[in-house]
Amino acid sequence: MTDQPRLPLTKPTIPFGDVEADIRTILESGQLTSGRFVSDFEASVASFVGVDHAVAVTSATTALHLALVCAGVKPGDDVLVSDFTFPATANVVLQQGATPVLVDSLPDGFELSVEDLEARLTPATTAIIAVDPFGQPADHRRLENIADAHNLTLIADAACSLGAIRDNRQAGAHGDVGCFSFHPRKTITCGEGGMLTTNNEELADKARTLRSHGAERTPTGIVFNEAGYNYRLSEIQAALGLSQMRRVDEILDDRRQTAHTFEDLLADTDGVTVPQAPADTNWAYQSFVVVLDDYLSRADVVAHMAAENIETTIGTYACHQHGAYTSFTGSRALPNSARFGNQALTLPLLPSMTRAQIDRTVTALHAAIDSALQQATQHKAA
Repeated sequence: MTDQPRLPLTKPTIPFGDVEADIRTILESGQLTSGRFVSDFEASVASFVGVDHAVAVTSATTALHLALVCAGVKPGDDVLVSDFTFPATANVVLQQGATPVLVDSLPDGFELSVEDLEARLTPATTAIIAVDPFGQPADHRRLENIADAHNLTLIADAACSLGAIRDNRQAGAHGDVGCFSFHPRKTITCGEGGMLTTNNEELADKARTLRSHGAERTPTGIVFNEAGYNYRLSEIQAALGLSQMRRVDEILDDRRQTAHTFEDLLADTDGVTVPQAPADTNWAYQSFVVVLDDYLSRADVVAHMAAENIETTIGTYACHQHGAYTSFTGSRALPNSARFGNQALTLPLLPSMTRAQIDRTVTALHAAIDSALQQATQHKAA
């Protein structure tokens, strides 16, 4: 055990002075939802991503759901989905009555394998949801070619990747629609919240209507031509998001600097693989995630780090390893996603993380790996 202060995975930084005046304005106005701050937040994200439209919603999950609804995905359709992802990505497909067809990852990176995706296409496939894991954009250029060739809707699950760049485009500008999260563990947070981004005006208009019960204003009042949802973001949440969008480049630069220091220090560490960004790609580093060698017990490493007062956790989930999704793998195995589901490890990545905090984390990880290896050796000998 240690008496050193706890290092959490991350910690949002929203100085009260950055939002005090805006929150006072909102409370005094009496308009707590669907007002100027939501509109300004949408405009800020759209401008940053480089798209024509941004639609604020309650979460990335509801953004993904609206994207499927607007794309016309229906019962009987197949939707190709990254297997290595938080299960919300597959859940929204099931909520539409469609079938998620899970796609493996690359062997040396967390993004989905385009080759495996092509092998899983069916005559019933109508859409692709490609995840940008941990702020690492998928190969959307190749996916766009496949989507165009087969008349599919391409949805970028950019929940973690605000500020990431691939092929000279911001995450969320790829495909037909992008979907962001503003959960507390994301680079920009509203507490909870999400955003749908697109260049398709018709899709954006439909999403705006559906997020507010399907209500449409006419000269004579409000009409409801479609059954919609209550997916509206509040003004206070939007004010929190706006405060960070004003310094988004600073936030991203800080995270990248910390991540690159970790990469340098862990480059030659036995038992650990540090994924590398492809050419023409700049990751956002929503999380810093490594892969432990198969002979190491991740649970042992996590426990050792916890004893040192350092929070670590899994990378994310291999959906097919969980009972709700085991029937959606088809006849092909998902070995790479399975390995990442078992062995990916998230390390702390704090705002303004000091070199001493980074060194402490790396030193503890080395010791955790040594301890896990000793336990594995003893278990094997027994």
